[in-house]
Amino acid sequence: MNPIEILLRRFARDRSGVSALEFALIAPVMLTLYLGTFQVTQGLAMDQLVKLNASTITNLVAQYTTISSSHDMPDLFAATGQIMAPYPQAQPATVVSCISIDAKGAATIAWSQASGGAARSVGQAVVLPPALDKPNTELILGETTMPYRSVIPFLPLGTWNLRASSYMFPRASSTITLAP
Repeated sequence: MNPIEILLRRFARDRSGVSALEFALIAPVMLTLYLGTFQVTQGLAMDQLVKLNASTITNLVAQYTTISSSHDMPDLFAATGQIMAPYPQAQPATVVSCISIDAKGAATIAWSQASGGAARSVGQAVVLPPALDKPNTELILGETTMPYRSVIPFLPLGTWNLRASSYMFPRASSTITLAP
């Protein structure tokens, strides 16, 4: 028998490296699956915080009778950082608007304030859900938007545009006035 044939037969019978080879083949797939699951979980957690931010800012503004654009609103928008904790990279755009509904049911923006984005235009028409379109009332609309990008750059998940909105009727009065 030829020495090369002997070496090949001995190599074919040797099973000591099979586990290492299997691990080398499966490890990248398992690592990608683990990191992908981590990223999807982080994205879902951020989506929940975006929804919480929209409902919290709406709830807080709905408790005022008069709100100051220079004193109260900056404090309320500053709360966004606390709501979005522990994600310091989260920089959502938050918009709070007061929607006035006239006797004919036409809804328009009475006033709007924003942080990290653009406020809605005063007088802009708004389409409301039918259950909230009550003539001669006002509504507070809180909106939060935020792009979510994967913190692990080699996973091609792209950018998720997270968005949430929340409507509430004023609580302490029938209208909320925006003061300077």
